[in-house]
Amino acid sequence: MAASSTSPLFSLSSLSASLPSPTRLPISLSLRAISPRARLSVSLPFASPHGGYGSWAATSTSSAGKLRRRGLEVVCEATTGRRPDSVAKRERQNDKHRIRNHARKAEMRTRMKKVFRALEKLRKKADAQPEEIIEIEKMIAEAYKAIDKTVQVGALHRNTGNHRKSRLARRKKAIEILRGWYVPNAEPVAAT
Repeated sequence: MAASSTSPLFSLSSLSASLPSPTRLPISLSLRAISPRARLSVSLPFASPHGGYGSWAATSTSSAGKLRRRGLEVVCEATTGRRPDSVAKRERQNDKHRIRNHARKAEMRTRMKKVFRALEKLRKKADAQPEEIIEIEKMIAEAYKAIDKTVQVGALHRNTGNHRKSRLARRKKAIEILRGWYVPNAEPVAAT
């Protein structure tokens, strides 16, 4: 049995003879192929010394499609079942970011809906005046601000944000054209 500084090494034939009782098996098992064409992996159930059950899992592949046993060494490493603190921290951060991003997206959608409702009301109104569009333009500015914030923090892709701002502007422009407050291809009036 060969030993290295990082983990003990066992040959495949002496694996069963050299491993301790089933209740004290190492928690992880990895196999290294000395030949680059051969790979062998094992799946063995075991009982962890920390309680609970697990398994060693892997696959058997080779370039010839046959199971090869020569040139392999089994590496047994004892690890604890505990996850690193960095994983727990990352999960806490993801939860916090998901809640914040959801709030930003909800605010953005709410502001967009308010603009669309106001524009629809203006479209259906029989005696609409051009001054009424000013209030809607203020609402559009607030919606743009919410969209830009959402894009800036990364909760929304930049192109999606631009698409949504374009939708608001097109809808407003369509109402102005419908009411005759804007003529698309009119010549600009020269100031004298």
